[in-house]
Amino acid sequence: MAPTHVLRCCQRGLAWIPVIFIALVVCWSYYAYVVELCILVYLIFFHLSFIMFVWSYWKTIFTKPANPSKEFCLPKAEKERYEKEERPESQQEILWRAATSLPLYTRTGAGAIRYCDRCQVIKPDRCHHCSACDMCVLKMDHHCPWVNNCVGFSNYKFFILFLAYSLVYCLFIAATVLQYFIKFWTNDLPETAKFHVLFLFFVAAMFCISILSLFSYHLWLVGKNRSTIEAFRAPVFRTGSDKNGFSLGFRKNITQVFGDQKKYWLLPVFTSQGDGLTFPTRLVNADPEQATVNMHPEPSKSAADVPVSPLSDSQNRLLSNEQHANNVQDHLANNTLKSGELRRGCKYFTGTINIHSSPPHTLRFCLRS
Repeated sequence: MAPTHVLRCCQRGLAWIPVIFIALVVCWSYYAYVVELCILVYLIFFHLSFIMFVWSYWKTIFTKPANPSKEFCLPKAEKERYEKEERPESQQEILWRAATSLPLYTRTGAGAIRYCDRCQVIKPDRCHHCSACDMCVLKMDHHCPWVNNCVGFSNYKFFILFLAYSLVYCLFIAATVLQYFIKFWTNDLPETAKFHVLFLFFVAAMFCISILSLFSYHLWLVGKNRSTIEAFRAPVFRTGSDKNGFSLGFRKNITQVFGDQKKYWLLPVFTSQGDGLTFPTRLVNADPEQATVNMHPEPSKSAADVPVSPLSDSQNRLLSNEQHANNVQDHLANNTLKSGELRRGCKYFTGTINIHSSPPHTLRFCLRS
């Protein structure tokens, strides 16, 4: 136990080496640019980009990754039953019962409930276990050694801004030092400034190239509403894998990360939408102009094809939540509602929506009485 604990402490200490390296490079660049070169005309913009870069970098490093809430933990009795069960089928039945009250729409590749044996929690949608942090992280994107932290729901906006401001910072330094870099080769610079000019330009140019490619890639991910993990492995829904399952359109995808208020987009303050546990999904994959819907509101009425417009956000939320509850009940009870059937319970009217597309889709709906 003791050697393992010591090894773990050593690993945590070594993980800070990339962060310390970046901090030292930034401090040196500040000294070389401000003290040695002392380009007074550029200092205002330099300090503005420097402050925003350091602020966003700090927030990315020290913002704790968000974890699943207690409602995603198995109750004590169910947890004991799960640990005693040896058959995977019986364990899955326990998980399916526990998932009836949870907003879960993604599955494993085999269609099972996503459960983390290490953290002993049912994984919310887009949640993954990070082996480096040894925890489940909500909307995990990746573990970044340069910030010694997991990039996920709680700090993804900060990470994007960190890339943006570091790119601006490096581009500004490279552009303003270029004239002195040219003078370096003509021997028009003082000896004391030659070293700083040479390395300032090369370091800034090197980081510009690497950061530009990474920043462009993550902007593409934001526009598609995907994480790095989902870009390599598409999330699996009840109907199968769908790489665009969480895409709501370019504008809404942007607001998912940066929020509704544009005045806060460029500031490293948390404005992302949602709680990290649930995410709106794209229910209908077919083209709305091609698809038609058969709704059966009353048993006495005959079925008729009625063209519909794309569902609103509120309708998507209602249909998605009730579809999940019906899916879980179907799995446990093997009950299938017939097309056109209407049942009345104590609180809800339930029915089905048939969408004529290729392939055809059947969605269940629920309306409050």
